[in-house]
Amino acid sequence: MESRSPFRVTAAAFVAAGLLITGCSSGGSSSGSSDEGAGSATGSGSVSVDQAALKKFYGQKIKWRACGVSGFQCATMKAPLDYAEPDGKQIDLAVSRKKATGPGKRLGSLLVNPGGPGGSAIGYLQGYAAIGYPAPVRAQYDMAAIDPRGVARSEPVECLSGTEMDAYTQVDQTPDDQAEIARLTGAFKKFAAGCEKRSGEILPHVSTVETARDMDIFRAVLGDEKLSYVGASYGTFLGATYAELFPERTGRLVLDGAMDPSLPARDLNRDQTAGFETAFQSFARDCVKQSDCPFGTKSPAEVATRMNAFFKGLDAEPVPTGETRQLGESLATTGVIAAMYDESAWPQLREALAQAMDGDGTALLGLADSYYERDGDGSYQNLMFANSAVNCLDLPPAFSGPGEVTQDLPSFEKASPVFGRNLAWASLNCAYWPTKATGSPHRIEAKGAAPIVVVGTTRDPATPYKWARSLAEQLSSGTLLTYNGDGHTAYGRGSDCIDTAINTYLLEGTPPTPAKKCS
Repeated sequence: MESRSPFRVTAAAFVAAGLLITGCSSGGSSSGSSDEGAGSATGSGSVSVDQAALKKFYGQKIKWRACGVSGFQCATMKAPLDYAEPDGKQIDLAVSRKKATGPGKRLGSLLVNPGGPGGSAIGYLQGYAAIGYPAPVRAQYDMAAIDPRGVARSEPVECLSGTEMDAYTQVDQTPDDQAEIARLTGAFKKFAAGCEKRSGEILPHVSTVETARDMDIFRAVLGDEKLSYVGASYGTFLGATYAELFPERTGRLVLDGAMDPSLPARDLNRDQTAGFETAFQSFARDCVKQSDCPFGTKSPAEVATRMNAFFKGLDAEPVPTGETRQLGESLATTGVIAAMYDESAWPQLREALAQAMDGDGTALLGLADSYYERDGDGSYQNLMFANSAVNCLDLPPAFSGPGEVTQDLPSFEKASPVFGRNLAWASLNCAYWPTKATGSPHRIEAKGAAPIVVVGTTRDPATPYKWARSLAEQLSSGTLLTYNGDGHTAYGRGSDCIDTAINTYLLEGTPPTPAKKCS
């Protein structure tokens, strides 16, 4: 029952990252410039910052230690909890790196972020980026990551117990009457109250602007004059925000699976709903070509019709899963959505759907659990808690109450006949958030920044392609790189054309030719 944020990280990325994080290394402080930490953003969420008070953070020397598998180092970095009061309470942020392997000239550090919000950048670094990025990139860059404030090892936001989260994820997200609407809004309110009770101090200070400022401190601590960065999904918003705040310190930025910062939450959620429909239609076209398609091989339209009937049946009568939880419509929808992020999951989805239609919801429940980051012992990683905390702080809520959702249901159902109703109601969660949003939608131009590469996938479910086009157009130095294909994000997913273009940019500083397209 998460907000289905456009910033949700790909399930495939987290399978690669493993989310089991340890790891670390050593670096010095940057001399920095006289206006270190000031930033130049005039956009949403910017605050007046006392430059002199920030010098102690930019000049800190952190103690690296070996951690995780061979070659990784970890440390803890200090930052102000509230940048408006840098002499006040401080926050501890987990950081990690792996030194460049050589040969070739060292190009500095390359920060990575897999998205979310709520995704562990350190988990992604140690589980995938520092071992899976192309060898020439790893040879010349120190691969580095910082877990954003409120995430994983950086004073994580906590909201519900495992048992409470189990109940939360099973609440009906397609309410049919006032009683079901009351249960859904009650669940949203309980989730928000749990976050305030367990993490009230940090909740007002997990915005993307604050995390971007943390990244600039980390850049200085690493000794880099400029920030080089690869951000995926929500990580593109984080990277664009950094470029807006610190255009003169922006190095080589790759924003893969881009989001559009100019859109309000309702438009973002409706656009993403359409994105999942595009991905589902691609799945349906593939499904009818497969002998094991559980919905037959007649037509993609038949697949959609029978999927809706399947969801409706689960709404009336959930199926067993071999444990106390049953597979109802909400968990089933989450499981299907999880498989939309990567076409390699489609065979698994076909099998899970066939089993569920035969009365065994175990496999489809497993897909939902992977999306929610539910562990085998019934506990949950903090991804979904941080996801809501950041989203609800970055933008005013999509809806103020159930009445607005009801009025706008037709537009969501038009965007996706399969997922529209579910995703419209899921967009209500921030209406009950205890902390008022500090951000607002606005264009990001980042005037003065070096060339920035924006990557868009034509059938991306979570960050629709039109968002990449929009962000590339907004950025004064943006260049759009297009992948004509399925799945969420493009770099490192099998396209030699995409990988070569990005590698050339990271290693040589030469962006792709304008409007370059790959398949």
